[in-house]
Amino acid sequence: MDKLDHNPKIGLLGGSFNPAHEGHLEISLSALKFLNLDYIWWLVSPGNPLKNDSDMAPFEERMTSAREMANHQHIIVSDMEKSMQTKYTIDTLVQLKKKLPQHHFIWLMGADNLIQFDQWKSWRKIADTVPFAIFNRPSYSMPSLESVAAKELEKYRISNDKAQTLATLKPPAWVFYQLSENPVSSTKIRNNNK
Repeated sequence: MDKLDHNPKIGLLGGSFNPAHEGHLEISLSALKFLNLDYIWWLVSPGNPLKNDSDMAPFEERMTSAREMANHQHIIVSDMEKSMQTKYTIDTLVQLKKKLPQHHFIWLMGADNLIQFDQWKSWRKIADTVPFAIFNRPSYSMPSLESVAAKELEKYRISNDKAQTLATLKPPAWVFYQLSENPVSSTKIRNNNK
């Protein structure tokens, strides 16, 4: 990682990456520009509490898939959740903020995750810990904006023209990016491979 002479702005894209695909890359490349970030860290999760592990590829296979797909100097593929032994996003964020207080983090997620965000452990605390950016996915945009979390956090949503300030805003703060149209999903790839 390059030595930065300022407080770096880091987008965190967590997930199973089962497998990594063009949609992950599209969100990351869009986030670098849209949010004026220095890096995107792909946090490959050892397991997802909201997903069935029976369909999960081995961790090292998912790491390899992510490294091959990322292939960009500003996207860092990380196994930090495994090394920190964190299972939940909130635990990862609390540890990261403690270890790297000079970094400005933004949590990145697809609109499909916003729909179920209120089911995540301590989801309100997540929103109070770091700003976040939602990237639309075909057919998920409208349902995600009608979700429990989106409605409860609506007053903290910023307009897209202020997105480049998001990393330095005091949470809760979030933005919805509407230009991502990649329909690819890990589930669809796994189903096609069966």
